[in-house]
Amino acid sequence: MDPGFEADFQKFVVDRSGALFRTAYLLTGDRHTAEDLVQSALTKTAAKWRGLRDPAAIEGYVRRVMYHEQVSWWRRRSRIAEVSTEWLPDQAGDGHAEVADLRLVMRTALAQLTPRQRTVLVLRYFEDLSETEIARMLGIGVGSVRSQIYRSLERLKKIAPELSTVREFR
Repeated sequence: MDPGFEADFQKFVVDRSGALFRTAYLLTGDRHTAEDLVQSALTKTAAKWRGLRDPAAIEGYVRRVMYHEQVSWWRRRSRIAEVSTEWLPDQAGDGHAEVADLRLVMRTALAQLTPRQRTVLVLRYFEDLSETEIARMLGIGVGSVRSQIYRSLERLKKIAPELSTVREFR
């Protein structure tokens, strides 16, 4: 890879790897598989880096590669024949029910927010956009974005107080 292109690629990886990992985690549901998916997508992107002309389209290309990789993996996995065993697999631990309950509470709470409140939360915390980027995208002021985020989080605390005690939501 040309040193100029390599520097651009490394900057892209450093700047956007967090957001790409979150997207991969949402696709896979597993931290380790998400890391593998991001690495695979970045490897394919590095091979095509010279041909990617539009900087705004690069992240979309990487996300599309991640999606296609995940679908391909899922299709390959679904063709694997299952074999019955003499032993039953271990049952899910107690923590799985609690996580499922929290997800249900979160989904219900988010459904009670206004569309704009859900939008700013998703853009800020799932897509990892800055408040300035969100304001530009939605055509509103940065102060409006901040107040929407604050109101959304306050409303979530009132709707589902049990979520405010969760340190890490998986």
